[in-house]
Amino acid sequence: MISRDWMEAPMHRDDNPDVSTRYAAIGHRVQWAIGWARGALLLACLCLPVLAQAANRPTVLVMGDSLSAAYGLAESQGWVALTAARIARTHPGWSVVNASISGETTAGGASRIEAALARHAPSVLVIELGANDGLRGLPLAQSRANLERMIVAAQAAGAKVLLVGMRMPPNLGRTYTEGFAGNYAALADEHGLAFVPFLLEPIATDRDAFQADNLHPVAAAQPALRDHVWPVLAPLLD
Repeated sequence: MISRDWMEAPMHRDDNPDVSTRYAAIGHRVQWAIGWARGALLLACLCLPVLAQAANRPTVLVMGDSLSAAYGLAESQGWVALTAARIARTHPGWSVVNASISGETTAGGASRIEAALARHAPSVLVIELGANDGLRGLPLAQSRANLERMIVAAQAAGAKVLLVGMRMPPNLGRTYTEGFAGNYAALADEHGLAFVPFLLEPIATDRDAFQADNLHPVAAAQPALRDHVWPVLAPLLD
């Protein structure tokens, strides 16, 4: 099953797209009377077995940007939802939570990671962040530190981590573009992560694979992204 973490990840329009055009895509208070409190306590006790069962479900938590939030599409069409459907068939009992936010940066992810881990206790964390950092020209060291904070926190919580990378177009300069891609590879190597170097690799040069903004993949391209990530994700579910 897949769920959208609405409290953590409100959907909104992305004014800072995730890839460059140089790629074809790249309460009021509740007052409890004593009687109500007792009733609520009884109800909570009755629900404990159900809640415990839900809490024991292994979970994949995805923290990404608009590329994982199915920007411009129905959520069910995005690669995360398609992956969740495959997981439901191949690994019954697992759940998928999509906490991706359009426009998210690595700083946003780092600021949310502790609460997300505490709330969902994921067995697997998928991190797909960084493109918005690159498009804004944020310092590479800052982006790397943010990603590393997420990775270290997840591993300390007992979660396996899949790092999904992005690439920047050459117009940002060779030093920056190589350093940007290098951040992901270095972090994956240093922390022993499952690693997909470039999410959009299967479709990056196909203009028809992108929406009118020339930035976000169309629905028809989402299965290719799912299939690109799957061989790296699937072993983490065993």
